[in-house]
Amino acid sequence: MIKKYTLDNGIRILMEKIDYVKSASIGIWVNIGSNNETEETNGLSHFIEHMLFKGTKNRKAIEIAEDMDNLGGQLNAFTSKECTCFYVKVLDENIKEAVDILSDMFFNSLFQQEEIDKEISVVIEEIKMYEDSPEDIVHDKLTEVVFNNSPMAYNILGTEENLRTFTTEKVLNYMKEKYSPYNTVIAIAGNFDEEAFVKFVNEKFRHWQNSHIAHVDKEAEYVRKVVGINKDLEQLHMCIGNRTMGRHDKNYYPLLVLNNIFGGTMSSRIFQEVREKKGLVYSIYSFVSNYSNTGIFSIYAGMSYNCAEDALRTILKEMVSMKKGSITLKEFNRSKQQIKGNYILGLESTSSRMSAIGRRELLYNEIQYPEEVIEKINNVKLEDVLEVANELFDINNLSVTFTGNLNKHKNIEETIKKVLGEEYEG
Repeated sequence: MIKKYTLDNGIRILMEKIDYVKSASIGIWVNIGSNNETEETNGLSHFIEHMLFKGTKNRKAIEIAEDMDNLGGQLNAFTSKECTCFYVKVLDENIKEAVDILSDMFFNSLFQQEEIDKEISVVIEEIKMYEDSPEDIVHDKLTEVVFNNSPMAYNILGTEENLRTFTTEKVLNYMKEKYSPYNTVIAIAGNFDEEAFVKFVNEKFRHWQNSHIAHVDKEAEYVRKVVGINKDLEQLHMCIGNRTMGRHDKNYYPLLVLNNIFGGTMSSRIFQEVREKKGLVYSIYSFVSNYSNTGIFSIYAGMSYNCAEDALRTILKEMVSMKKGSITLKEFNRSKQQIKGNYILGLESTSSRMSAIGRRELLYNEIQYPEEVIEKINNVKLEDVLEVANELFDINNLSVTFTGNLNKHKNIEETIKKVLGEEYEG
């Protein structure tokens, strides 16, 4: 049973009691991510996530870590395009102490310029780490293309240029402008006393007053592109993708089934055809990232330069084949069963249960029970999947991003465009 309680200042508390465990996971979810930023503030949501660990009025940075270790717990945070989450997992006997640490970080962080300057260097190194990963480079570039001219295109980490402008004043102003009780959810899952937990949270959070924050979702101007990035690499790394639907769309679950059949598993079409049968790649998979109002479908493949043409052609032929109805009932049923299995197995921990209820309430203002999700997966029909395939696998609308040694292999872009322009009859 999931229970919801709203504090007088607007904070929503979501609680799922699980009696048979001896732990609890608690998260503070704020509906602020990179899609709420401007060019000038890009990277600030993620940077603030880092800074909340750098010392408060009551605890030095080392004391935050030591206090959590003394509880035998785990403390972490993440930033996405749509939200920021600060979370802990502790023994059920230490919930009050965990709430105290989280609230101290949330309200009493110092944001000293000296610490900001040090953390700027840390995040710049994080950016460089991703820039050294070809897989991340092509994914990020495809995201830029698909969500062109909208904040959804921004890199969550921001840019080095922006980071160097961050000051105590800029951080505090951003939090005042963006953080509000009305766009914050506190979620807990595990073994806990519901009445006591609401009391703990109320004591620590009731003083917080801030107005409603208006979210403006700017529509992306997607135009298909072929974009290469020159890197001195032994392999060519490629991403192929298209814009797709948000999580509330009626075809969201058919999309998940389609992705699973096409490239989501080792038994999927492109893994079997491109890797196992033809040996053209080592790594290949497809995935979908769905947000409130939009989404992106992507295929990643890493290959030798001389295999690029055959690999891309095989991928596109599989798309056309599935559009024409080649999906078998065996594939269809296996995909649905696998999605159900992954979903249920993912709910075996208090952390994932807390994330499920917190994220759902934050982004969609609703409670969704596992039984409802299973029912929606069960209700997917083969014709629903084919309908999504027909729209998503439009070769004339696919973008391709790639990175590798383009000085040495100058014809790669021309080859990709040639293959995309071919007539596919399946």
